Amino acid sequence: MAAPLRSRSGGEILVEQLKIHGVRHAFCVPGESYLAVLDALYDARGDIELIVARQDGGASFMAEAYGRLTGRPGVCFVTRGPGATNASIGVHTAQQDSDPMILFVGQVASDQVEREAFQEIDLRRMFGPLTKWVAQIDRADRLPEYVSHAFHLAVSGRPGPVVLALPEDMLTATVTCPDANPYKVAQASPRPADMARLKALLQAAKRPLAILGGAGWTRTGIADLQAFIEAFDLPAGCAFRFQDLLDNRHPNYAGDIGIGVNPALAARVRDADLVLAIGARLGEMTTSGYTLLTPPVPEQTLVHVHNDPGELGRVYQAELPIVSGMDEFAAAARALGAIASPAYAAWTRAARADYETWQTTGYKGMPGNVELRDIVLHLAKTLPEDTIYANGAGNFSGWLHRFHRYTGFRTQLAPSAGSMGYGVPAAVAAKVADRRHTVISLNGDGDFLMNGQELATAVQYRLDIIFIVVNNGMYGTIRMHQEREYPGRVHGTELANPDFAALARAYGAHGETVRDTAQFAGALERSRESGKPALIEVVIDPNAITTQTTIEALRAPRKSR
Repeated sequence: MAAPLRSRSGGEILVEQLKIHGVRHAFCVPGESYLAVLDALYDARGDIELIVARQDGGASFMAEAYGRLTGRPGVCFVTRGPGATNASIGVHTAQQDSDPMILFVGQVASDQVEREAFQEIDLRRMFGPLTKWVAQIDRADRLPEYVSHAFHLAVSGRPGPVVLALPEDMLTATVTCPDANPYKVAQASPRPADMARLKALLQAAKRPLAILGGAGWTRTGIADLQAFIEAFDLPAGCAFRFQDLLDNRHPNYAGDIGIGVNPALAARVRDADLVLAIGARLGEMTTSGYTLLTPPVPEQTLVHVHNDPGELGRVYQAELPIVSGMDEFAAAARALGAIASPAYAAWTRAARADYETWQTTGYKGMPGNVELRDIVLHLAKTLPEDTIYANGAGNFSGWLHRFHRYTGFRTQLAPSAGSMGYGVPAAVAAKVADRRHTVISLNGDGDFLMNGQELATAVQYRLDIIFIVVNNGMYGTIRMHQEREYPGRVHGTELANPDFAALARAYGAHGETVRDTAQFAGALERSRESGKPALIEVVIDPNAITTQTTIEALRAPRKSR
């Protein structure tokens, strides 16, 4: 016999739904608009750990990164107006990266709507283009329904963000209502005819290439995907910032297809007679500005697998479009068996050889006393294989993308949306999700200062993350473009930075400064031994702008004219 319903406030009902749906962590910046939720979370301290960030954008990045890392919706609470606008950066990232996230926004009371009350914003209009669904819960007795729908929507099909507005008076209203059941993930499966057609295309191919990407994967799906790649001996590249979908040491791994792509790999994409895009959206970064494949009908035969039917045919018309969840497709692909003596075995080996060359003899080194390649390789040699690397946006990340070999699923935490300021809060989320993991946060100087205040969050919750700040005294990516288009006319891209190591110590973290490659090993060892959050500032020569060129080299063609 069901227990009799008891009277609860809207805040209590909401928190109870979070517990039912398996939420173990939530990120927030507190606001008076949702005090009733904070009060209910107080009683749920043993079930839900509340991580209080220093800025709403940092909190939303934490929730987004948590969703990407775990596959479960990252939960974030912010207040109306400035809280919502600050948090929109994480929502936009979750949309473009297809990561499950639910943002709860405290809202003005129902009797104040449309009066431009204190910090009032029409959240439906604001978040409509950025989310899978945005709604306002006006009745407390409908909280279980709305929250259930939000969780189902965030994880099903193409995962993504949902925003729910919480009027202040709704949260304090007292009602009786039944709870929902835990959410379930719903995904499509490929049709048998589609899989038969795929096998026929692979049998006929001479120069195939798989491009892996997207969200909705689990470890089971990744294992099936690898078995499929091995059975068909396919060369496989990973889309921009999805390098952890295939062990980079695998003989079939051909490299990352994104910003600063290996020119040999880019040529291989263009020359392929069959491109099998599994999960990847084939966006601007992965296609080098829509040039590796030409829209709307690419010269390569295209098989495009995606969990959102709206993505298929959006830019590229595929010869074989397949609507499917990632795990569902991978299981069906593994079941295809194999083909005997594929005609492209030499092509696959050559693709791997290109990758090896790109990491070794194809690199000319950096000017100055610091070599970031050596630092990246030292991290890999010293730290556990399952170390999670979080980074934001900037040219500094090129050394990590090119030289680090991601060895395990969900060891890369970086926004394909290209958001600066991601690396610090994302690392916080990774450590919160599993404190046993070693977590490295790699940031540029401008990148770090956009959310560096979340170092205080790491200190408060005793999260022994190692934050690396690559300091070149500029917004490096923009400077690169500036030097290409307007060489020597530097304006608006220089930075006067603080002493980052001293700043870390002021927060209560360990701080180190590295000005020579030889100093890094000791700085890393001391940082690990400190047992608390640590920051290593790595000062590099500003001339070292990418892994492939320098500022001087960018200026040279214009000088010779």
